[in-house]
Amino acid sequence: MRELSRTVLTLLAAVLALWLVLGFWPLSTVSRSVLSVCILLVCGAALWHRWRHRRFVSIPVTEQSLPPEDFQGAVVLLCGDTAPLFSPDTAYRETRQGWYLHAQNAEQLPLLAQHLAAVRPALVSQVSVLLALIPEQQTSEEALAQSLRGWRRSIAQCRSWLNGMPPVWSVVWVSPPALHHEGGAQWFTVTPGLPGVRVRQNGHVALPVTDWQRESGSRASRLHDTLWLESILALTAHHLTRPLRVRQGELPQMNLCATGICLTPVAATVDNLWQQQIAGITTLCPQPVFAPDLLPLPEVLLPHLPRRHGISRRMQDMRLVGGVCFLFLALAMLASFLNNQRLVRSVGDHLVVYHRLSGTPPEPKQQAQQRLRADSRLLDDWLRRGQPLRYGLGLYQGMRLIPPVEAAINSWTPPPPPRPVIKKIVQGPQTVRLDSMSLFDTGKWQLKPGSTKLLVNSLVGIKVKPGWLIVVAGHTDSTGDDQSNQVLSLKRAESVRDWMRDTGDVPESCFAVQGYGESRPVATNDTAEGRALNRRVEISLVPQANACQTPGNTLAPSQDDGVSKNEME
Repeated sequence: MRELSRTVLTLLAAVLALWLVLGFWPLSTVSRSVLSVCILLVCGAALWHRWRHRRFVSIPVTEQSLPPEDFQGAVVLLCGDTAPLFSPDTAYRETRQGWYLHAQNAEQLPLLAQHLAAVRPALVSQVSVLLALIPEQQTSEEALAQSLRGWRRSIAQCRSWLNGMPPVWSVVWVSPPALHHEGGAQWFTVTPGLPGVRVRQNGHVALPVTDWQRESGSRASRLHDTLWLESILALTAHHLTRPLRVRQGELPQMNLCATGICLTPVAATVDNLWQQQIAGITTLCPQPVFAPDLLPLPEVLLPHLPRRHGISRRMQDMRLVGGVCFLFLALAMLASFLNNQRLVRSVGDHLVVYHRLSGTPPEPKQQAQQRLRADSRLLDDWLRRGQPLRYGLGLYQGMRLIPPVEAAINSWTPPPPPRPVIKKIVQGPQTVRLDSMSLFDTGKWQLKPGSTKLLVNSLVGIKVKPGWLIVVAGHTDSTGDDQSNQVLSLKRAESVRDWMRDTGDVPESCFAVQGYGESRPVATNDTAEGRALNRRVEISLVPQANACQTPGNTLAPSQDDGVSKNEME
């Protein structure tokens, strides 16, 4: 469970880091790509390391052995000399005030704490560690010291799973003196709330040892009790509370939050440490007594354990998630601030350059205005659709840039482009084409009666002026022989020339007459329509020096002094 939450937290951190790099931070494309690859590599390495170092150690604790999620009592991880406290193949004992979980060896204690924190995170603040010591089942002081050293290391390892160092307390079970005649177990406690050693009796009422000894029986009984207590306290101080030397240093002194001594019959081994200690003091050896199946649990000490106010593993994970999200939001806001500063600086630089240019020549200022127009279009688009998220988060500055940009664009108008130079080209009118059948009879060259009106309407654009030659050309179709057609076309051209000369009083030097016969057709002669188009007389103006002038460079009286040329712009 905890591994899953850590994996999800790692993936969340990787996603937020990628979002920060790709969506917010003002970096180049290459830098974004490099950072994204680095983030993915770091995330993959973290997940691989976590998977590689998973611990597949079986815990002899099932789901039914753990207290329920809403359990309100103390949860005790019991380690040390635990065999007489649990039945065979039993991993826990439940009482009215507590839930005792059995750690069979030093390696299982941190794994049990890890498993409990993973599946019951709400109970982490209720967990404490009880170190049990039964001197009558220990035969070697060196073996006891080595065992206690391993347990103290295991307890120190539990802090990473139990939100810090859990409360640690100890209980010593010892057989009572031979003169002790009271029934049941006798409890002596040392707790932070009460000074000295207290005796728990009559519903766990705490009495000072001196008062209890005064109320007890004979003097010999009081001496035995005092000897037993002093010996047990000396044993506890020697093995539990003093620092232990290890190879790389020392294990720190174990601060016990409470200590308990239980005088109850204990199944003893031969030549155990307790017998050795009592024999060394009194030269007497405690006699073995009948012991029950299970030793009593220290219920009298549970109300005096310190109450922890730490958070559960789930709440710790939530704090980590909140911390990662807060860091992401802070960096995203910083990136948004930097992006807005770059936007303001970029548009401001464009405005400064624009206002410095006078407009003469207009090209540089026109280019600067184009940059401002591009900025204006971008800001207007963000105004309609919303600015990108990398500029948002309440820090967007583009709104205040729109008015100065619009005012700058409207403050100057580029000059109009220069008008093209107009060149006047003098050219003659288009060629006038007259239908021969409308002017002449077939095979004739005399003008038909009534053709004058057609000639006047067709030749209204022909104006006579010095330097222009009036060319009159006659054409026929392919009917007849070539010589006759050439003569006919020339005669018809001369008839039109004579009419223009006589009617307009134009000197004959203004004319040139040509007869082409059938040599220049404009259509096919195989059809009636084509032959009709080929029978024609064409009149056009051709520029020619000294044309249409009388001797003395005077114009003919009928020549028009008006406009005889077309003007083209």
